[in-house]
Amino acid sequence: MFEIILLSIIQGLTEFIPVSSSSHLFIISEYINFHNQSLSIDVSLHIGSFIAVIVFFHKEIKNFTRNKGLFLKIFVSSIPVMLFGFFLVQSSLIEKLRNIELIGWMTIIFGILLYISDKFKIKKNLQQNFNYKSALFIGLFQILSLIPGVSRSGITITAARFLNFNRFDSSKISFLLSIPTLGAVSIFGLTNLLLIENFDFTKANIIAILLSFIFSYLTIKYFLKFVQKFNMNLFVIYRLILGSILIYLSYL
Repeated sequence: MFEIILLSIIQGLTEFIPVSSSSHLFIISEYINFHNQSLSIDVSLHIGSFIAVIVFFHKEIKNFTRNKGLFLKIFVSSIPVMLFGFFLVQSSLIEKLRNIELIGWMTIIFGILLYISDKFKIKKNLQQNFNYKSALFIGLFQILSLIPGVSRSGITITAARFLNFNRFDSSKISFLLSIPTLGAVSIFGLTNLLLIENFDFTKANIIAILLSFIFSYLTIKYFLKFVQKFNMNLFVIYRLILGSILIYLSYL
């Protein structure tokens, strides 16, 4: 149970704040022998996060007709990362990118980019300025999140801040972009699980979904409150420290 709780916290927090979930999950897999870190638990954790973001933005989704333009732009923005992600998975190149030194450097480099982007002036907001050009720009940046250590939320927030969107709207765009991404990951993962003979959906899977949902929902809620009052420096500092630790460990 402790393992599932810890993995749910990591998934719920790092999926939505700009610190890179892959960095944390790599540490867990490499240095802590978890019995519950299986494919089925990983899929369950992503399903929990997917449900959380759907529930949090249920009003926007419910009023789809009124927000149709917004969701079409979100869909367009998600196409590049899905296409490149499918290519990386099918070609097995993604596995070659999973090494501790690369993750460490990506954690640092894209933490610095987050810092630089956060200094850009605030000139735009989601309602008036999020067009297809902005969506495609952010979507192309999101491709970089396929590199372990970059952080999907981090790179999309960075891209939106480079376009002069305010922190709240940059974060909201990032979270909305997670809907098709998490949906695709969940469906792909479930499909793979169903192809496994004798796969049973156990109590552990249900607990993982529930806890991941709770921690993901709370993270979305309070992160959006946080960015209305504070800058991204806390996450930048954390990334610099974490990346340095990972690089140090790579030379041991």
